[in-house]
Amino acid sequence: MKTIISPYLKEGAVINEVGKYLECEIPNPSEAIKANAYYFGNFDWAEEYLIYCHRNENFKSRWSAALGDWTDKVVVDIGCGPGNIFATLKGKPKVLIGIDVAPKSLEIAADLGYTPLLADATNLPLISGFADIVTLNAALHHCEDMEAVLKEAARLVKPGGMLVTDHDPQKSAWNYKGLAKLLWNGRLYYYKLIGHGFHKTDNQQYWALATEIHHKPGHGVTQDMFKNLLGPLGFSVNVYPHNHEVGAEALTGKTGKADFKYRVGNILSGRNPSAKTSALSLMCVAKKYVN
Repeated sequence: MKTIISPYLKEGAVINEVGKYLECEIPNPSEAIKANAYYFGNFDWAEEYLIYCHRNENFKSRWSAALGDWTDKVVVDIGCGPGNIFATLKGKPKVLIGIDVAPKSLEIAADLGYTPLLADATNLPLISGFADIVTLNAALHHCEDMEAVLKEAARLVKPGGMLVTDHDPQKSAWNYKGLAKLLWNGRLYYYKLIGHGFHKTDNQQYWALATEIHHKPGHGVTQDMFKNLLGPLGFSVNVYPHNHEVGAEALTGKTGKADFKYRVGNILSGRNPSAKTSALSLMCVAKKYVN
């Protein structure tokens, strides 16, 4: 593994091989890092996430359209988890580096074909400007400082390369107000009452929510965040609002239709549920200019 990653390491970077993954020590992990390491470091929970999340045809269609052919490309997947992007898209990149903070997720990703690296996404031990493609799927909102992570990701992209993010909550769509906010806050009690929900136990649900740093009313990503940060760094930036059940059409401006509960949430918050600002997620496709 070190042989694969060594051309891309900063001078003096200390990397240890720990079983199936490489590790760059995180000396003072934040609460967000601790929560993500715990939740996605649980093998059963990580495996469940790999099987059921970000694996459908709409996801595959949207990401395939955004990335194009990554054959023989150097790819860095930040917040790779157990490897959902590569498990879904497959293909033959030249190098596929997966970065995360959860050991068990990295072990699963290793089995899929990643070169896995445990590291802090705000301070990566990698050189600048080497990657053809950098991806962050459902990753930014798990980080305390989303802009710092995005800036660090952009640093890795070489001229002519691209940075793609997706599945982070759009702030304007999730900013529930009034009755909608009350219902949002009470949803956990409702799920517990009816025995419904993705998480099987209270403990699993608690830790899952602890990882969702910016997935709550008043939090999330915005188009301005991507454009204002990446534009000055030399990227052309396109941002596509979309709901979860839309594929490549998202890149043509179609948002698709949100599930009923989300439409109701926007209506109760005084917003048009069909507006682009009410779409649940933003996909950012940023291409770095060639000097």
